[in-house]
Amino acid sequence: MESVDMSRIEAAARLLAPVIRRTPLLASRVLSERTGAEVWLKCENLQRTGSFKPRGAYNRIANLPQEARERGVVAASAGNHAQGVAWSAAALGLTSTVFMPIGASLPKLMATKAYGAQVRQVGETIDESLDAALEFADRSGATLIHPFDHPDIVAGQATVGTEIAEQLPEVGTVLVPTGGGGLLAGVAVALRHLAPDVRVIGVQAAEAAAWPDSLAAGRPVRVERMATMADGIAVGQPGVVPFSQVAQHVSDIVTVDEEALSQALLLCLERAKLIVEPAGAAAVAALMSRTPEELGLRGPVCAILSGGNIDPLLLTRVIGHGLSAAGRYLAVRVTISDRPGALGALLAVIGKTSASVVDVAHSRTGTWLAVDEVEVALTLETRGSDHRDDVLTALANAGYAVRVSD
Repeated sequence: MESVDMSRIEAAARLLAPVIRRTPLLASRVLSERTGAEVWLKCENLQRTGSFKPRGAYNRIANLPQEARERGVVAASAGNHAQGVAWSAAALGLTSTVFMPIGASLPKLMATKAYGAQVRQVGETIDESLDAALEFADRSGATLIHPFDHPDIVAGQATVGTEIAEQLPEVGTVLVPTGGGGLLAGVAVALRHLAPDVRVIGVQAAEAAAWPDSLAAGRPVRVERMATMADGIAVGQPGVVPFSQVAQHVSDIVTVDEEALSQALLLCLERAKLIVEPAGAAAVAALMSRTPEELGLRGPVCAILSGGNIDPLLLTRVIGHGLSAAGRYLAVRVTISDRPGALGALLAVIGKTSASVVDVAHSRTGTWLAVDEVEVALTLETRGSDHRDDVLTALANAGYAVRVSD
């Protein structure tokens, strides 16, 4: 197996310098206050195509021999890698074919086409799309550009690490969103040479966490099921190429749940003014949901925002979920008497708490209701968990039986 060493990473950095954006490193006051450490955000969500993926894709495609270039490239992806391959191939003058699952996000599908790829939707999962891409490669002679399992891909992604070392020479901890392991392995190898004492932590979605079991087994192991909003890091099995590098150079792998991901996305949007997809916010989710002691933080800390390609419909749902998880929304069902003025009295109690009513639904049809009762479903906007509790206390003190909705 070809190794990923600093000479390969340095060659990738030279190749990519004219075409890849040197993304900014932004300070995060809110995360610094939360963790007690100096926290910076590496904004790969502002990279070309909206993620770190073109670094590896361009490096891999640019290193193909001429005869392989003439046959074009093929890839399988649900989004970010698809766009990275399409953009890179077009920039280098190659044809590209990308296989995407039938349920792939429409914005990612349209963006991949706009970057110049011929898109074919096959299968319900990325594994089925990959099978189709492999068959196409065998039949056409096109080169399969794997999203993470090739040394040139890992070396390209490693340039995120070289930039962090240049932008923040005193860096002590780097947190990396992790799926197949290409970005994590590359960053870990680069920083092991450039900042030997740095602590590199991989962050996975708890509902798609193949790395902990794989590291325990000493080999890549496929996870049985995945169910996460973080589709960018929902990878069933770590790559063979990244595995040895991660096992050797990464300090720890941690997981974050869906609630932490949604709250991290909301924080990036609201406090950092950055649009980040759930996978891209995984490192921030770890900083928000785990203590500095659990993470073993050594400052300064850098959290990589690996991507920002989120479907607006998903963004709307995730923002709502994040607001609810943060205590900013409160959904309740209250039974009141069916008489004039009863609804007004209920709303008056809520008004005194300074909560804002988002919507009201009034129903008389529940089988659990008495003839003279109605149920009112309310969605309220609150200022946080403490204010949420104040609203519930005020309703209880006014004699209302309240059911909190999920």
